[in-house]
Amino acid sequence: MEIIAAVFADDIQLRPVPGPATQIDLTGIQFSAPAPGPVPVTVGPHLMVLVWCPPDHSGFGALEVLFVRDGEEEPLARNVQPLQIEPGKFNYRLVRAEIPFSEYGTVVAECRVDGGPVSRVPYTLLPPVQ
Repeated sequence: MEIIAAVFADDIQLRPVPGPATQIDLTGIQFSAPAPGPVPVTVGPHLMVLVWCPPDHSGFGALEVLFVRDGEEEPLARNVQPLQIEPGKFNYRLVRAEIPFSEYGTVVAECRVDGGPVSRVPYTLLPPVQ
């Protein structure tokens, strides 16, 4: 299985189109956001990971997402979830982790399927809007 895209989003909607196809509408794509209050604070952005299962694959796998801060060894949060996707098709998973921020800055979601290549998605917490 392969990760096709990974983004932080506010909402995802699937809608059928004529034939055997589906369109995916994403809204509120973001790579940064103002903090809901002063640090320390915990935020829970939604990460949408789109995965493709090649036709010759079993259709079973596992998605792992580590939320890490550069320069730190231990992840801030970790999410692992099973994947079951019909071979030759796409599917998505929503990942929501509670990420603690002791200071404003960037955390990276490191996404991979079955220990494969890592897709990195940054999320930057900014000072609150006054």
